[in-house]
Amino acid sequence: VPSLKLRKAMEAYGAGQRMTLLATDPMARIDVPFLMQETGGRVVEIVEEAGVLRLTVETGGALPG
Repeated sequence: VPSLKLRKAMEAYGAGQRMTLLATDPMARIDVPFLMQETGGRVVEIVEEAGVLRLTVETGGALPG
């Protein structure tokens, strides 16, 4: 679910924008990097503190339908 919410939020931003996602779902560590690869973006940083993942990403240029 976190990656789906991130995808929706990314639709409002152009390429090269940085966004931070906070998630408690451990699968976000796998799903978000996959999403970023799919959309031409990149993961800048993944930090876990007290069971919360903070994923900083940079948007890419394409969102597949």
